[in-house]
Amino acid sequence: MQFSSGNTVGIDLGTTFSTIAQVSNDGVPFPIPNEDDEIETASLILLPEPGRIIVGPPRNLAALEKPENVVERIKRHMGTSEFKRTFDGHEVTPEFISAQILKKLKQDAEKKVGLISNAVITVPYYFNDSRRKATQDAGRIAGLNVIDIINEPTAATLTYAWHRGELGVSQKDFKPRRVLIYDLGGGTFDSTLVEYTPTHFHVLATDGDVMLGGVDWNDRLMAYICDEFKEKHGIDPRDSEQMAQILRNDSDLAKINLSQQTETVFNLRYEGKAMTLRVSREKFDELTSDLLQRTIDTTDFVLEQAQLKYTDLDAIVLIGGSTLMPQVPKRLKEHTGLTPYTHDDLDPHTAVAKGAAIHAAILEARHRPEDTLLGERIRKMFESIRLEDVNSHALGIVARNPRTQQKVNHIMIPRNTTLPFAITQTFQTNKHNQQLINVRVVEGDAPDPAACLQLGECKITDLPADLPQGSLVDVTYSFDKNGRISVTAKEKTGGKEAAIDIERRGTLDDTQIEGFLKLASEYTVE
Repeated sequence: MQFSSGNTVGIDLGTTFSTIAQVSNDGVPFPIPNEDDEIETASLILLPEPGRIIVGPPRNLAALEKPENVVERIKRHMGTSEFKRTFDGHEVTPEFISAQILKKLKQDAEKKVGLISNAVITVPYYFNDSRRKATQDAGRIAGLNVIDIINEPTAATLTYAWHRGELGVSQKDFKPRRVLIYDLGGGTFDSTLVEYTPTHFHVLATDGDVMLGGVDWNDRLMAYICDEFKEKHGIDPRDSEQMAQILRNDSDLAKINLSQQTETVFNLRYEGKAMTLRVSREKFDELTSDLLQRTIDTTDFVLEQAQLKYTDLDAIVLIGGSTLMPQVPKRLKEHTGLTPYTHDDLDPHTAVAKGAAIHAAILEARHRPEDTLLGERIRKMFESIRLEDVNSHALGIVARNPRTQQKVNHIMIPRNTTLPFAITQTFQTNKHNQQLINVRVVEGDAPDPAACLQLGECKITDLPADLPQGSLVDVTYSFDKNGRISVTAKEKTGGKEAAIDIERRGTLDDTQIEGFLKLASEYTVE
């Protein structure tokens, strides 16, 4: 791990809001305000004209922009290739757009703390390999040395332990604590079970949904308002892209209002028609009950995977701004019997960024102790902390079912396996005189390989002549704690073997990244 000179920070790169944080010399994590003195920056981009990039404008102003100039919810597109947007004559990607958010956080924070070079960036636990690589690439395009990617629930657990005064302390009789991190952000959801002591953090199980978050609650409210307007006037405000954009903003504000009061009022005008509609918190909860139930089902599955009951937990910790909706803690308490850890104790908006900053300080204490600004006692405390993760997606091999001859995804390393991990299994050749053995490595739990993400392949060639059908092939998968996957295949009759190391890969190659890095350097984000 290489560090650049300059400050080291943690960044929560969110769907709707993003935050940057640092650990002080005396070991206190703190968010760094932006130039408007706010600790959160909207993950909203305006591309109003060539030469200008505006990050985090007020949403009511963005709503008045042409829809083609506004980019939001970009996190949901990370690691995918379907996003298409042209800016200043260039086709830009989610990595480039996300880099502008990171660049804005960096340049604002540098006005407060000085040069920032190194960063730990958070991702949802359920992000797959390509989404994680895309996040790393975004950091690189923003001019950051990304020293690590950390899962959001793991980061939040570090903050939780710090708030309780348990992080890195010496306690001989400390009983390991089991906490459930319920992370409902603007665009993604994770439920993660963590067991920890002051110096050892072990993820037991995790599951999530990268297409479920607070914006879906907004969309339900917007759909209800538009349906009511259409029923009354016979026209649909969603037919206008600009009106839909305004309504998305109004729905977000209404959701926030309903977290603080029991009723809100919509005043909607469109094409000369008007409607005033009162929406109660009860109605809002009814409209979105299935979304909340999806988070409950996911959380139940996590407990099932860990073979634990809710009575085995010490706490449920709520993070992510969407957990401020009263329906969330209320439903969790009804379902689990536990009162979630309150927001008075742990700010859901900053917990992840603070945890990322703590992890950055841990890495700094361990890998460049001579350069860190941390005090000696704090440095030794951070240096003692160890994180132990699980894989959020299974790793499999494409094999052939001997009965049906259909290709299947044979799971080698199930999800929620503690890392690092290695396993060897024996397979057979499919036919007589087989000339090639091709080991295809896939990520995912689906039985059909076509529904999984292919990570790579290694091939054994020059097999012995007349090799009998059913000859044995040993395949070894190893998955280290940094996310690197190694695969080895050995044909046992002739001793021929092949190997491959698979590192995170996204949709961009090095040439494209360098091109976007150059393009990004030509603009100062506003």
